[in-house]
Amino acid sequence: MRMTAAEFRAWDAKSITLLGMSGVGKTHLSTRLRQAHWFHYSADYRIGTRYLSEPILDNIKRQAMQVPFLRDLLRSDSIYISNNITVDNLTAVLTFLGKLGHAAQGGLDLEEFKLRQRLYRDAEVAAMLDVPEFIAKARTIYGYRHFINDSAGSLCELDDQEVLSVLAANTVLIYIEATAANGRELLTRAEADPKPLYYRTEFLDVELSRYMQARGVSRIEQINPDDFVLWMFPRLFEARIPRYEAIARDYGYTIRADTLASIQTEQEFLSCIEGAL
Repeated sequence: MRMTAAEFRAWDAKSITLLGMSGVGKTHLSTRLRQAHWFHYSADYRIGTRYLSEPILDNIKRQAMQVPFLRDLLRSDSIYISNNITVDNLTAVLTFLGKLGHAAQGGLDLEEFKLRQRLYRDAEVAAMLDVPEFIAKARTIYGYRHFINDSAGSLCELDDQEVLSVLAANTVLIYIEATAANGRELLTRAEADPKPLYYRTEFLDVELSRYMQARGVSRIEQINPDDFVLWMFPRLFEARIPRYEAIARDYGYTIRADTLASIQTEQEFLSCIEGAL
């Protein structure tokens, strides 16, 4: 949604989508706004609790069935397994997404890995298309005036025109631009705790081939899952930058991550948005 600073200031019920790499502060900022009585719509929470809930539970049950004690209890319906996904704890979603590589090191084979990647992408698309419905729910059911869409870091990878059109028609899109310092910090975090990531199929195929050649491996089961994540992370980071810049150019506005990091209050946030507009 395009508007002037004056129009934004006069907009009685504001709806904003935050775009950007995972780790640039989208969720941190959204949490601050939640405390200021904004409705916090978390893309990954919606993905995990609505669109991937059953596959996530099935994955957990498969692991539990490998333990004889738990297998007998599950088969006799003596226990049940449920998700405990929250906006602030999305570990179950990441665990389902998984990592590529050696099974003994927690990795997945290529077919299963790509299946989960496709399921995640479809779930993210659906979650973003739900945004207009939740803007309405936030106001008519829960009584929130303002709405913040905390999008997933992979939104720029979806290549879905409908998603961008829906978000642009219903929200102001703000791209949080990572600085060089952010990039170094995110890489340091990834090295300390390599987390599962979503990759476009074309990007995955190209970089997987390069990785296997560089590491001298010929089979997926020879890949160390964490090493592959660390190989991919800086390449994914660089590949996403022009994609996010294009979205901001065509549909929204850009604010540097270090600018938003200093924000303490709702009014400071709104003033920052007005400055970008």
